[in-house]
Order: sequence, then structure tokens, then C-alpha cells
Amino acid sequence: MHQKPVVCETHACKPVFKHRQQYCKLPPLMRFKLLGPSALRVSELCLGTMTFGTDWGTGADEATSAQIYAHYRAAGGNFIDTAVNYTNGTSERILGKLIATERHEVVVATKYTLAIRPGDPNAAGNHRKNLHQSVEQSLRALGTDYIDLLWVHAWDFTVPPAELMRNLNALVQSGKVLHIAASDTPAWVIAQCNTLAQYHGWAPFTAVQLEYSLIERTAERELLPMAQAFGLPVTPWSPLGAGMLSGKYQRDQTPGQGVRLSSVSQKLNTPRNWDIVDAVRHWAQQLGATPAAVALAWLRSRGPAILPILGARSVAQLDDNLGALALSLPPEALAALDAASAIDLGFPTEFYTREPVRKLIYADRYADIDFR
Repeated sequence: MHQKPVVCETHACKPVFKHRQQYCKLPPLMRFKLLGPSALRVSELCLGTMTFGTDWGTGADEATSAQIYAHYRAAGGNFIDTAVNYTNGTSERILGKLIATERHEVVVATKYTLAIRPGDPNAAGNHRKNLHQSVEQSLRALGTDYIDLLWVHAWDFTVPPAELMRNLNALVQSGKVLHIAASDTPAWVIAQCNTLAQYHGWAPFTAVQLEYSLIERTAERELLPMAQAFGLPVTPWSPLGAGMLSGKYQRDQTPGQGVRLSSVSQKLNTPRNWDIVDAVRHWAQQLGATPAAVALAWLRSRGPAILPILGARSVAQLDDNLGALALSLPPEALAALDAASAIDLGFPTEFYTREPVRKLIYADRYADIDFR
């Protein structure tokens, strides 16, 4: 069912869906990005729904989840991410109700691999049996007959890449899944899978999902260069470092109730991470923005194919994250945040940057070459 656009004259909002009237102070509407070789149009910020449902003790109830979804849609978002196992299946069931009247207007991404029944070895993994039962369960929970994007949730090191891609291609051919992608998978595996897909004429992976934030930048060693080489957009999860970059945690203070990180968390007990938090807070104050908006703006600055996944347990948290849409960090802020969060890229990347090595590889003419 299509909703007629309206204009909020009070705050000069752009014409959007009618429920935007409730949230007319939102930032500008999102732009759309092409999801790699699929050319599927998805919004530049993705809504993660691992927080839909209270089964795991930290999520939002159904009413609050509905408000979060409406708020995200009002901001122009159309890209929703879930998984068959999120909040023991509650996430998909809640999402199914929310998309029922606008199924064809949203891009629904879900995942398979992680266990859907404890203790059953065939109720988890990348193999075909788990693929079949997980997809069928997701279709029922979501109340739809097709999934826009199916993620391989994690690499299980048991299924050969050719077997996996053949099985996924058959699912695409059936029409139950339109596109496939890879989450939490080594760079060499994704490269091998897409090379096999190209050789056999199978459906390829169209995107990569991974952990990436100012707190966690190790994806820059192999995964991000691989994604760029294959033209695959990246949808980072935990873009706020499990909430560390949101401003809710304080140095030398015990975390409060209902937060993701406990006092024994490695993230909270790493001095480097607190230096990053301090840098984010400094620039948030300088720019009149929230720490979350600054952290997300830095992430978005890493390239046009970076599409962060927003996870929120309240409308206020989501609104905080959406502030990144209207924030452009000045060069000095980007440089300071880069320096505070810098990592050792390791071998072979660091090896290639050494001047003696460059002289040998490029015959001492590195500075004279225009690279692609």
C-alpha cells in the first residue's frame, strides 16, 4: 500500500510518508546506494533489528520496535537487517508485522548459519540442510515469499566455497532469495567464492558485513581492500564500538544496568579505546554534535560504499545516530580521529609502504606513477 506524501509546513520537511509528521525534526532524507553488482537501491544507513524483542534481556519490546521502525522509515530508510536467530526469532516475527503493508517498498536482509535449535549439529552451519530450514523459517516469520538479501552469517570452515555458492545459486534461481552476501567471513574466502561464481555464472556475493568502527579497524588490513577490489559495499555492524562511542560509558566508572558492555569487557579495559572515546567527545563538543553522530560521520567518511548498520533500543538512540546524516567532519577532526584510532596494518600492507621496497617494485619512479 503506497502512502501519499505530505509536507510539514511547520518545519519545512520534504514530502515524505505521512508518518513523518510525527518526526518532522528529522535530518534530511537519506540518499540511496547501489548494493554492489546487484544494483539494488538501498538507503545509506541500514536499520539493524537485533534489538527487536526482549528475549535476550537488552532489546526493545514490540511497541518500541514499531516506533523505531516508523522513525527510520520516516527518515527515508528502506534497508532493514535481521537474522533467523536474532532474539530467538522474535526479531523476524516483529519485523514481519511491520513490513506487512509495505513489503515491496523495503529491502529485507536476513541471515542464516547460526544455530536455530540448541544441541542439533545440523541446525547450524553453512551446509544445505541448515540453509533450507533457516530460509523456510525466515520466510514464515517475516510473512513473505521472498528475501531481498540473504547473508551467510559467519564462515563455518566446513563447507567448500564451490558447494556453498552452488547451493546459494539454486536458492536464487528458485526465487525465494533475490541476492546473497557474506558476513563475518575471511577475505580470501569471499574472493574465492566470487571468483567461482563468476566462472560458473552463479549469483555472486553483493556485499560484505563486518565489524568496523573507530574502536575496531582491523578490517582495513584485508577485508576492506578485498571489498573495494570486487566492488562490494560494506555494511559495518557495531559502528559505535558496542556503544562505547555513544557517550553512555565513562572512564573509571562501572557500567550501569541494561548496557551491552560489562566491567570485565575487553573493550572497556583497553586504554587505547578510551583515548578514542576522548577524541570523539572532544570533537562532538567542538561541532555541537553528539558522540554517536561524530563516530558515524567518521565511518561514513571512509568511502561512499560504507553503509553503517544502526542498532537502537529507543527512538532517542536512533535519532542520535541519524544526526550523522547532517554532519560533515572537518579535515582536522578526521585527522585527529584517524590518529587516535590508527592500527598497524601488518604484512604485507606495511611492507609495501617501505621506501626501499617501493624503489625495487617501481624502479624508483613510484612518485611519478598515477595509480587507479
